[in-house]
Amino acid sequence: MNVLLLHAFPLNERMWEPQLAALRGHDVHAPRLYSPGNSTDAWAETILDRMDGPFLACGASMGGYCALALARLAPERVAGLVLAGARIDSDPPDRREGRAATIELIRLGGTEAVWEDMRPKLFSPDADAELLERAQEIALEQSPDALVSGVEAIRDRPDSTDIVAKLDVPVVHAVGEHDPFVSPGEAAAYPGRLEAFENTGHLVSMQRPERFNRLLLDVLGKL
Repeated sequence: MNVLLLHAFPLNERMWEPQLAALRGHDVHAPRLYSPGNSTDAWAETILDRMDGPFLACGASMGGYCALALARLAPERVAGLVLAGARIDSDPPDRREGRAATIELIRLGGTEAVWEDMRPKLFSPDADAELLERAQEIALEQSPDALVSGVEAIRDRPDSTDIVAKLDVPVVHAVGEHDPFVSPGEAAAYPGRLEAFENTGHLVSMQRPERFNRLLLDVLGKL
């Protein structure tokens, strides 16, 4: 089975390294987002052009919004959907204002500034130093221009609630107990299955890789 791993902001495809061994035997695709274009639809169209056949789409945060674009543009090719810390609605006005502030932060302070702003939001307070160092290393690989395109894509994504409700495939929402962007309580109201990760922040696949890998393999076993 094709497995599509779509990374979070402000990271890149290297965040999925803890999943690769568990997914051995599957055809894993982990593209770097941010380009071409500054919309989830543009990213999704590029992915669809480069891949053949059906796939399990697994997206973390920003990557989840790209996965939802794939489900909207080519639902017949989505065999399953795993959304890790991704909302299915669009940004209301207050969140759009927050995106504008993030873009300004990137333009003034660069990649380092956005990492310092995001770091406490990505993991729970008990995250170990090695995990934080690895995430920082990955985050600092992005250029400011790439990060701005990512924020614009997140900001402008459409509401996908109806898209998820119409999918006739396994849909899983993996949400950390301490996720500041989508809570397990909110995700429980979404169509699909909720997997709540205790003592975990926004990036569940990085902070709890063993459990997340078991979840992916469970979903793949049902396809």
